Amino acid sequence: MAKFIELKSKKRLATAARITLVGAGPGDPDLMTIKGLKALQSADVVLYDALVNEAILTEAPAHALKVFVGKRAGLHSYRQEEINLLLVQHALNYGHVVRLKGGDSFVFGRGHEELAYARAFDIPVNVVPGISSCIALPELQGIPPTRRALNESFWVLTGTTRSGALSQDVAIAAQSSATAIILMGMRKIREIMICFTQNDKQDTPVMVIQNGSLPNEKYYLGTVSTIADQLEANPTDGPGIIVVGEVVGLHEDLQEVVYGEEREKVRG
Repeated sequence: MAKFIELKSKKRLATAARITLVGAGPGDPDLMTIKGLKALQSADVVLYDALVNEAILTEAPAHALKVFVGKRAGLHSYRQEEINLLLVQHALNYGHVVRLKGGDSFVFGRGHEELAYARAFDIPVNVVPGISSCIALPELQGIPPTRRALNESFWVLTGTTRSGALSQDVAIAAQSSATAIILMGMRKIREIMICFTQNDKQDTPVMVIQNGSLPNEKYYLGTVSTIADQLEANPTDGPGIIVVGEVVGLHEDLQEVVYGEEREKVRG
């Protein structure tokens, strides 16, 4: 509380203090919005996460202070409470702070927590939505989240809750015909697939995408019954997204199997 009172009094001295929450998109710098780019180009401070492509940071002014506040193996990781405080402190001391997050700030990004905290100090906050990986990465692979006659909706879920447990929503999504797009679930992929198997979906197509939209992108295609073994046979670190649903069957690699012979007949 002492920190809160101290900062509240200081903010009166910094009339230029403001914060912009910017979603940087799924990774490819070209997928950042024009509005987000303009905000970054006017920043005095940039607080950025691990999922932000550092090439984007070159768009910030030369004088801008760049502070990494993400989580990486072997490096100090800031708690959310610390990040909230840094946002306010830097806005009061420097002026315009851009909070740069991968994807979209409000999709499992705690952006609204940061917005609420800053507004408690009467600091103006603008929000610039980002292109979320949950939609962009399947689309870049030619997989639509929805497709007529295959599904009627798509669900975006976290695989891991704040306590580290498997989200109970996964079991609910597994009962639906909806496409399930699961973030933060790589370490629990076997548990996730069990939920779908228990609903007789062992043959449902699955895709896992890592480093999506980047030159080192990887993807794995399988089914509910095979995907966990595939990943185990090809150990890989880092985050990824899991897409479960009949729409995955529309991927070009799988369509080649279905339509390859027909193509030859047409060309023949």
